[in-house]
Order: sequence, then C-alpha cells, then structure tokens
Amino acid sequence: MDTSDPDIIFNDRGYCNHCEDYITRITKQTYIEGESEQQWKIIVDRIKEKGKNNEYDCIVGISGGVDSCYTAHLCKKFGLRPLLIHMDNGWDTEISVKNIKTMVEKLGFDYVSYVLDWQEFREIQLAFLKSSIVDLEMPTDIGIAASIYKTAIKHNIKYIMSGGNYTAEGILPLQMGYHVYKDMKLYNHIVKKYSSVPLKTVPTFGILKEIYYKFAKKIKKIYPLNYIPFDKDKAREFLISTYGWENYGGKHHESKITAFWQSYAMPVKYNMDYRRTTYASQICCDQITRAEALEKLKEPSFDEKKIKEDKQYIAKKYGITEDDLEKHLKSPPKTYVNFPNNKNLIRFIYKSYNKIFTKKRI
Repeated sequence: MDTSDPDIIFNDRGYCNHCEDYITRITKQTYIEGESEQQWKIIVDRIKEKGKNNEYDCIVGISGGVDSCYTAHLCKKFGLRPLLIHMDNGWDTEISVKNIKTMVEKLGFDYVSYVLDWQEFREIQLAFLKSSIVDLEMPTDIGIAASIYKTAIKHNIKYIMSGGNYTAEGILPLQMGYHVYKDMKLYNHIVKKYSSVPLKTVPTFGILKEIYYKFAKKIKKIYPLNYIPFDKDKAREFLISTYGWENYGGKHHESKITAFWQSYAMPVKYNMDYRRTTYASQICCDQITRAEALEKLKEPSFDEKKIKEDKQYIAKKYGITEDDLEKHLKSPPKTYVNFPNNKNLIRFIYKSYNKIFTKKRI
C-alpha cells in the first residue's frame, strides 16, 4: 500500500495502518491450524441439523470466479446441500458463464439464475458512472446481496455460504471500496440525482434490511474460506485440474465491467491500483513477499488494445457514444465522501453490535 490511499498512516517502523489492523484484528478471523477445523466441523454439523427437513440447508452465490466456485466445492466435500445462485446483471464473461455451468453439472447441485431487468439496471449503473464515484459496482453489490437473501427467504434457507475471505480481501481502504452494499442513503441519492429511472424490479439491500434478515429471519452468513488454509493460486489450479474450470484473468474479472473498472478506470482516473489491496493481503498472510508484490506491480494493469475494444463494447452496451464514455472517465474523480452517506450510522450500528454480542466466529 502507498499514499494513493488518502487515509493511510505509517508508524515509525514503516508499517501502515492496514497491515497493523490485519495483524492485530484480521488474523484472528483467518485460519488457525487445529482450531479452525474444530470450528468448521461445528458449523457444518449445525447447518446440517438446522436444514435437515428442508430441500436445501444453505445457499451459495456463484460468480464463476475462484472464491465462489471453491466455496461450492467445499460444500460438496463436507456433505452440505446448497442451492447455487447467480445474479445476472448483464456483464458476465463467456468464461464465467461456462465455469458456472461446469461447476453446477459436476457438483450436481440445484441452480437458479436471478436475472436483473437490464434496462432498469443499466440506467442505475449509468447514474453511478455519471456521478464519477469510484464505486461503480455499488448497484451490483447491492443486487447480489438482495437476490441471495430474497432467494434464501423463498426456500427457508438459514445459512448463506460466502466466498469472501481475508487472505485476498483482508485489506481494502474505505475510499477504494466503501461498504457500498449497506448504504442506501448514498445509493438512492445517486440514482435520484443522475437518472430518471424509478426503482421497480432491481432488488435493493441496506443496513436496515441486513438487521431484519439477521435478527427477524435469523439468517447467518458463513465464510468457509476463512476456516481453511486458503491459497487462491492453489485453489485456482485445483479447480482447473479437478473440474475443468477455466481461468478468466485478474481478481473479479469474471465480469466485463468489473475487469475494465478495476484494471483501467481505477488506476487511470482515481490513482487506485486495486492489485495493491490483494497483494497487501497476501503479504500479511505470508503467501507472497513484499518484493514479489512490488515486482508484479511493475507490470501494467491493462492492455491498451483490449481497453480500446472494451470501451467500444461498454459504450454500445450502455447505449451511449464513446465520446460520452470518455467524458465520464475524464470527469473529476469522487468517492463516497463527496455524497450524502450513512457511514456514521453504519459504524455506530456495528460498534454497538460488537459490544452487545460476543465475537465468536461460530
């Protein structure tokens, strides 16, 4: 990490606040040999017991990427009966679609595709592009969470198995990845100001709905990859050799718009190289060295020829001209701090929750 993050602080040893936080707090939530296996067994047994009379005992959101596909594999390995779900926002790559199909067929799990209304979703995401906020994927993150919880309610599923993990996602500066899927104040403000589309069919999800699902509906979210010695590179090779899964490139590049945004728009427009967050997390959990990470960062994050093709594709899909797309990409960069938001409320709720309830991983 470097000073491209405006909130970064270095101590007298040269350690930044992100690494300090990872070492003191996050490592307690990652794999601990001997202890994590016991916790995971308790979790699996509890899920099986709670869901024994249901068709499915858990639900897994699957994108075609490494993390979600490996999570689905773990469900099979430990005898769980998940329903696999994919939220289709119109940006899937051919490889990701193929990977989902491959995993569904070879794992033998039931699968549903939650397809968003493209016309409505396009206008919502265009609003975020026009706003110039770095969090272009906020509508997608909200849609994923909302579709999974709604489907869980429909099938009386009490456990969501997430592919989120700290080995590759433990470090993420707030201005590079605001906790977007919970802040409906920010979401609604941007949609209302930069578009004229009424929110009709695209599902939403915020901090209040999370509280409702967690306490009223008693739905729990579990992160299986934090209970195993998860190494993304090794997991990728395992999926390839075991299931015939195909590699799609960088982190979250199973989505065309995400690949474009993280590899090109973020470093060029916002001076935010998303690779830094992944490498920093891997350094903290001893998967790569700092020297190796710095060497990787010397490589360009995007290919000029491919980006030119991507711009043509994205502009056409959005229904705008390439000149309009360029205008939006060159407008002054903004983050969540430039818009009305519920950051303080969300922070207060989580602090209160952590004081009242014990922080047991199970």
